[in-house]
Amino acid sequence: MKKTAEPETYRNKAVLITGGLGFLGSNLARRLVGLGAKVTLADSLIPEYGGNRANIADIKSRVEVNIADVRDPHAMSHLVRGQDFLFNLAGQTSHLDSMTDPHTDLEINCRAQLSILEACRRENPSIRVVFAGTRQIYGKPDHLPVDENHLLRPTDVNGINKMAGEWYHILYSRVYGIRACSLRLTNTYGPGMRIKDARQTFLGIWIRKVLEGQPFEIWEGGQRRDFTYVDDCVEAMLLAASHPEAEGEIFNLGGCEVVTLKETGDLLCQLEPKARYEQRSFPADRKAIDIGDFYADFSKIRNRLGWSPQVDLRTGLKKTLDYYRKHLPEYL
Repeated sequence: MKKTAEPETYRNKAVLITGGLGFLGSNLARRLVGLGAKVTLADSLIPEYGGNRANIADIKSRVEVNIADVRDPHAMSHLVRGQDFLFNLAGQTSHLDSMTDPHTDLEINCRAQLSILEACRRENPSIRVVFAGTRQIYGKPDHLPVDENHLLRPTDVNGINKMAGEWYHILYSRVYGIRACSLRLTNTYGPGMRIKDARQTFLGIWIRKVLEGQPFEIWEGGQRRDFTYVDDCVEAMLLAASHPEAEGEIFNLGGCEVVTLKETGDLLCQLEPKARYEQRSFPADRKAIDIGDFYADFSKIRNRLGWSPQVDLRTGLKKTLDYYRKHLPEYL
């Protein structure tokens, strides 16, 4: 049976979300506000990293926004004080940027994560923490679907730094008792996702091209993927933060179905009649870090926490397209 977060778990609780004006953070904030939580959003609003005030237009009077960079240890020490929950979602997500500017990726996805955990250890050791990990740390799969015991073999700097950031959380849970866990996200999409470029996900730039009446590119197209709609991702985060059995654990998320990139493109074309795409060979810089087929085994989180994805790809893409038809200028 599918579980959902209990309202009493979060009612009147203090919740801090790093990356709170971004795609995941804002959707999580909206759900937490609905559950009666007192929500603080920390975001640097650096243009390359996805924060957008448009994401919280409907809840801006019900949350507190703090413009802060996770690389600032003094700001993070102040922000974690008195919080019951921390959803640590801030990060540099572009795989290509991590290869062209590896030191910035290191600062955000690795060093800053250690500083956040040190702030928790010193200022608020009883806080519950959920870290947004990524399936990218597995690298090219040896077998499918990929479970949490699969070898970690990242193919880019981003994956290596995200792996380190994740394991700092697990280490601090095991050594210092910080109640932290990690969710390894896979192709999360939905309203609020970054669409101005492909820094967050290729699906974002596809949707932008579709709504602008331009062809989007599918590189080769046979690669298989799974996609998680943002509402399902948010539910997993809420369950992980509220269940003691999640502490010190790592969980894969996944999607309702496994599809090829070409099938995903065809589905977009069914949902938007003017959509069209062109199939291309992989650009050389992308091919070097491509992982081929990937889809996750999420049986661990299903069995332990009762989570499973509920929104199929067709429904999720339709909701996403409907959102950006109304709000496209705010995201360009």
